[in-house]
Amino acid sequence: MITRRQFSAITLSIVALMVLGPFARAASPTRIDLSTVLPDGNFHTQNAKVYSEEVAKVTGGEVQIQIHSGGSLGFKGPDHLQAVGDGLVGMADIHISQQAGDEPILAAETIPFLVNDIKELEILHRHLRPLLDEAAARHNQKILYIVPWPAQYIFSKIKADSLEGLKSSKVRVSDRNVQDMCTAIGISPVLIPWVETIPALASGTISGVTTSTASAVDGRLWEFVKYIYPTNHTWISQMVNINLDIWNKLSTTQQEAMTDAAQRLQPVFWDRASQADAEGLTKLKSMGMEVMLISPTMRQEMRDRTSGQLETFMKRVPPSKTVLDAYLMEVKR
Repeated sequence: MITRRQFSAITLSIVALMVLGPFARAASPTRIDLSTVLPDGNFHTQNAKVYSEEVAKVTGGEVQIQIHSGGSLGFKGPDHLQAVGDGLVGMADIHISQQAGDEPILAAETIPFLVNDIKELEILHRHLRPLLDEAAARHNQKILYIVPWPAQYIFSKIKADSLEGLKSSKVRVSDRNVQDMCTAIGISPVLIPWVETIPALASGTISGVTTSTASAVDGRLWEFVKYIYPTNHTWISQMVNINLDIWNKLSTTQQEAMTDAAQRLQPVFWDRASQADAEGLTKLKSMGMEVMLISPTMRQEMRDRTSGQLETFMKRVPPSKTVLDAYLMEVKR
């Protein structure tokens, strides 16, 4: 037989569960895995960790992002757009132009010599971002923030002071625009993801790489090549995306907190890209690599041979024309 005291205790417990139940459920955090092929030491991975920590802070621990670096979840760079869209992973740090096979507009910033410096890249992204957002949405995901790599270089085993001298080289590239650029200037391009680059250098399949100083440090390129050509031929960025099904299950407050954190941190991350370039170049030179200055004649020849790629891109990707024309008008070119 239940006593009056026991009955009161049971009643209070039921009431407490009814009142506190929703809060107890809310206290259980949403955990989201973020995949990246980049190593822990890369500044993009460090950015993702900073963002993860900030999201945990601004959501009161309700949203927790777990960073999986170095491709540890088994996805290669080109896999990430589809992996996030299909929900195979909740978030990813995605090399934008590597996804251009699915969404051609994602290669816009890699048009050779379209952008001269990071300030111009900011202007291009301001015009381009709506199209990038639309492309992401078509693949069931949302862009949280975008951060560029530092300026691009050609790293080679070959020492030369002209394009003719580089003619015999086979160079790794990451996207079609750079592939077309190399073909135009007489270099043989090999289109492979970063994870395959170091083995290709070690085996002699390729004799050079187009990439940034940050990636060159990650890959310890001084063990395979000696010469650095500061061509600044293109710009490449990463975007951190979240699956829309996961995003839509978050509360409005959580979504706003994550969006605000991304907007606050993105300029900080862009500054870090510039710092990474200088730090990377210093490290590469300290390891014995030699910077080969590009003569005005050589640089102009590269520009002349690739000058038709902008028009070709706009014809191949019609939505890009309005955006690129507006960008060129703003930078007065």
